[in-house]
Amino acid sequence: MQTLYTLSTLEPGEQEMNKRTGSDLLTEKLNRALDLFIISINYTLQIAKYAENDAHKRASKYLTTEADLNVNTKIAGNEFLWEILSNKTFEEKIKEPKIEHFMDKEWIKKLYQQLAETEEYKTYISDDSRDAKKEKAIIQFIWNKIILENEDLQSHFGDELQGWEDDKEMTLMLMENFFKSSSKINFLNLISTEKRQYAHDLLHTVMDKEEFCMSLVQPKLKNWDAERVALIDLLVLRMGVCEMLYFPTIPTKVTINEYIEIAKMYSTPQSGQFVNGVLDNILKDLEKENKINKEERNRK
Repeated sequence: MQTLYTLSTLEPGEQEMNKRTGSDLLTEKLNRALDLFIISINYTLQIAKYAENDAHKRASKYLTTEADLNVNTKIAGNEFLWEILSNKTFEEKIKEPKIEHFMDKEWIKKLYQQLAETEEYKTYISDDSRDAKKEKAIIQFIWNKIILENEDLQSHFGDELQGWEDDKEMTLMLMENFFKSSSKINFLNLISTEKRQYAHDLLHTVMDKEEFCMSLVQPKLKNWDAERVALIDLLVLRMGVCEMLYFPTIPTKVTINEYIEIAKMYSTPQSGQFVNGVLDNILKDLEKENKINKEERNRK
């Protein structure tokens, strides 16, 4: 959707040229989404890992207090943290200069200090045991409460991380999935070859079928001027129609629900309801004409 939106702002050109441009843009956006995801994970882990640095710095002070000499570093040995840090694909990915460039040591220090003052952290370090659920929970707490709820940090990300504002919702979704199934993630290739191919196929189909899709959408815009409908809504409708017609393994219910959510997330408050109504009406017509042909997906 973002790629189609970007293409719509460019000067019109030849179809094949637009396709190449679109493919390049889509690849760039997918790669950027992976980078934002990795940066988000790395910030979370480095905040926890900073406990060791803090202990060393405080112990090396010229005049130390008892508190300086007894900094609890339990979280630096967090088992969930080291499960990710020892993942070969993650280890390789965070070495990339573009990832290292965005890791701000001062912010990591500041966020660790904020973490250390929370009751959740104090409860965590007061228990010497290593419980897998608690190990993951404190790392997830860092992400949800220390990072996401820090408005200054979110502003910093918006200024420094290209695409953060556009892709923040996607990053949140990826992080949620990460905490559910971290051990299954290949951090070098966030999206499988099959899904990447689907994204490019959908992009090209929506471009190729623009005139036909609009011929289906236009009659459903009762009391709506197509030129006044939000551009994102029209793009979402075109994508939905193409997915219903040309992607037989995706159930129509899934298509409609997904595009309702995209419209609500990226367009106007009324867009979800609008997209739902239009796609549902188009689907009914297509089913009457026996133009919807779906097949069972092969489950591995």
